[in-house]
This record gives sequence, C-alpha cells and structure tokens, in this order.
Amino acid sequence: MSEASAKYVKTSFKFFSILGILAMIAAVIWLFEIGAFQNQAVLKGLIYRAGIFAPIVFILIQIIQVVIPIIPGGIAVVVGVAVFGPIEGFIYNYVGIVLGSIILYTLGQRYGQSLVKAIVKETTYDKYMAKLDRGQKAFNWIFAFLIAAPMAPDDALVLIASQTKMSWRFFLTSIILGKAPAIMAYSAIVMFGTKTIFRFFGL
Repeated sequence: MSEASAKYVKTSFKFFSILGILAMIAAVIWLFEIGAFQNQAVLKGLIYRAGIFAPIVFILIQIIQVVIPIIPGGIAVVVGVAVFGPIEGFIYNYVGIVLGSIILYTLGQRYGQSLVKAIVKETTYDKYMAKLDRGQKAFNWIFAFLIAAPMAPDDALVLIASQTKMSWRFFLTSIILGKAPAIMAYSAIVMFGTKTIFRFFGL
C-alpha cells in the first residue's frame, strides 16, 4: 500500500468513526425517546422487524464494527444480549466478533504495516510492538491474555499481531478461546452498570 493510499485510508477511517459516533448519539437519543431503554420489548421489536434474518443482520453488524470501528464494540455486545437474551445474544456476538477478527487479521497481513498504522494510533502500535523485544513467544502469550480480558483494545491488538510472526494456529486458538470469556465479562460489566445508572435516575 502506497503512502498516499495509507493516508486516504486513515482519513476515511477517521471520517467514518466520527460519523459513526454522531449516528450512535442520534440513535441513543431516538431510542431513549421511544422507550427502547426502558422497555426491552420495544428494542426487540426494532431488531425483529428483520424477521428470521434478524440474527444474520446482527452478526453482520458485529463483523462490520470489528473491521470498521463505526460504533463502539461494547455497545453492540450489550444490544445483542438485551435483544436476543443471554444465550442467543452471546452466540451471535461471539460469531460476529470472531469472524470480524479473522477478517481484520487477514487484511493486516495482506496490506501490511501501512494499513495497520493508518488505523491504529501510533502510541498504541509502538506500545505493543515493543513487547516483541521479549520475543515472539512472550508477545503471543501477552496477546492471548489481553484478548481474553475485557476492556483491552482487541481490534488494535489483532492488527498489530498481524505484523508479527504469530502463527495462524495460535491466532485462531487465542481468538476462539479468548473471545468467549471476554464477551461474557464485558456484557456482565456493562449490563450491570447500565441497570445501576437507570435505577439511579429512576428509569
């Protein structure tokens, strides 16, 4: 990827990220006004308008938000649990995030450092690439641990890992095994926090 292309990609990601945040704010306001946060049935009704394709639509949304960070991933995770329930919501979140991570890793390997640096902040990139000073094996286990931990910059880590000598086998094992506890923990933390906030304001 040329320098000009990398610059274009970086500008495009910033634009879509800002656009996604603005859209998210507008959507939150609208959902609040129609009572989607106070009444889970309203939120379910919106998603289930897609009929039998609702799970597929949601999984595609999860894949897109991993590859292109239009909306914060945590919000999509919570919406999945709130709409589909804890079991189905977890499954759809898990499938979408794992597939999105695989696509992101593939793109990082295909287009190289120029693409990764166009998406990942330079400070974040340098911070985690510095872990390679300890050796590839140490980097791999740090990656696996962070992927399984909630609140870690997963998407950035996936792209950074794509620039190392990490094997596909280790990457897939880390994603498949690590994403499950991370999604469950993140869902529990955010859902509990959201309920506490709503209870505090009497919603």
